[in-house]
Amino acid sequence: MSNHPQWLIPHWPGLPDNVGVLSTTRRGGVSPAPYDDGMGSGGLNLGSHVGDHALNVSRNRAIVREMLPEEPVWLSQVHGTVVADVAAVAPDTVPEADAALSTTPRKVCAIMTADCLPVLFADKQGKTVAAAHAGWRGLAAGVLENTVQAMRSSGAGAITAWMGPAIGQYQFEVGPDVRQAFLNGAFSPSDVRHVEAAFSTIEGKPGKYLADIYGLARYLLHRAGVAEVHGGEFCTVSNSGRFYSYRRDGVTGRQATLIWIK
Repeated sequence: MSNHPQWLIPHWPGLPDNVGVLSTTRRGGVSPAPYDDGMGSGGLNLGSHVGDHALNVSRNRAIVREMLPEEPVWLSQVHGTVVADVAAVAPDTVPEADAALSTTPRKVCAIMTADCLPVLFADKQGKTVAAAHAGWRGLAAGVLENTVQAMRSSGAGAITAWMGPAIGQYQFEVGPDVRQAFLNGAFSPSDVRHVEAAFSTIEGKPGKYLADIYGLARYLLHRAGVAEVHGGEFCTVSNSGRFYSYRRDGVTGRQATLIWIK
């Protein structure tokens, strides 16, 4: 028997009235440990690839489906930069992509995460929406820029974005390869300064850095012409009672961040 679901409704000033958004937490499902809610009740794991029983995942997705106009188009996320148009996805198929876009009412874009950064997008006229999965690899490779470009190619004007729950800057310890991956994409002295500001050294750990994934995403979005960026106040690792975290727990579930045109 499931406990009551707890939704996270994004605080997103300027979001068009005809756009729906929702971010799930680990609370309110049927999955047992290690996919539970962290407090002795069932967890709302939505990932079918993490070892949870398929029936549990199906029941959890049904709980979320009650909040949505249609079943979301779930993606097979591979830390890449491909953007899928959800209206073009055939029924009962799972496209390999790390972002989803819609210009069609009721079609739901969905991203699953457990530390990676989910980013939602909407053009200010409410005609185009999108969602992107931005782990550090996809972020450095250009998944956010590809999503913005796909939206513009679909007729979007001014775009606003919201950053959902992800690993916080005081928990995301990385090596020099991650820092270098972002420096490789820095095209100007200003870019270099923004990248360097997102990585802080760790006392007693030479060659290790704390990375601010929210700061990196905000800089990349601004560089892509997205002036209004909201969210970025959560940490999945630090809040074990609310969010799944792969870095914290290893074997764990997945929460989802979703957007659609009503």
